[in-house]
Amino acid sequence: MTEIGPYFPTEAELAETGNTTLTSPVSPDGTPVPGQRYEIPARQGLALRVAKGQRVTVINTHGTQVVDSWAFNAADPSEFMSMEHMRAAIERLIPRPGDVLNTNKRRPILTFLEDTTPGIHDTVIAACDIWRYRGFGIMGYHDSCTDNLRLAMLAIGIEAPEVPSPFNLFMNIPIGPDTAIAWEAPTSKAGDHVTFRAEMDLVYAVSCCPQDQIPINGVGQKPVEAHIMVEDAR
Repeated sequence: MTEIGPYFPTEAELAETGNTTLTSPVSPDGTPVPGQRYEIPARQGLALRVAKGQRVTVINTHGTQVVDSWAFNAADPSEFMSMEHMRAAIERLIPRPGDVLNTNKRRPILTFLEDTTPGIHDTVIAACDIWRYRGFGIMGYHDSCTDNLRLAMLAIGIEAPEVPSPFNLFMNIPIGPDTAIAWEAPTSKAGDHVTFRAEMDLVYAVSCCPQDQIPINGVGQKPVEAHIMVEDAR
């Protein structure tokens, strides 16, 4: 039987995988303590409120973990960071420090400030979902970035209006001259980070990608934790 419409995991399914995204926000409304480093557990998600001018840093703690990321206008979540609109603005597939990341209304939402990695990230691949894992032959429940986004937003009282194409931090998807893509391990090393400045009050959501069927989370195909921190404007 083919399910129609959005999929949402049951409490039993989340308990089976140990996913506590829905019940473990950084605070009831998602406001973090500035300067505090928060763990993004392996295979799980987190959503944080970031005020205009604050900086958000995502740390690839082990160097091998892809972190899907999204940003939503805090006042109107129907406006969000959009990869397709950003690519048109920066005229590149992968943003670099100094680039402005735009929303689906073509307004600045984040400015890319720092990147200690070799600069390889992905803006092409959709967030994994239950259908992706069913395609791998997994018929039971499997954690996914799509579910993690919805759960992380709900954990702070916000319903994600949709699942936009994510900015896949640290993800290595080379595109060949024949336009074929490959699924490769991250080029980052342990402790590498990226930092952004908020250009509006926003909700920044992340998912430690639970993909364990292909080597995007390292050759061992084992998702691990990453970390995130919000700092006040300097």
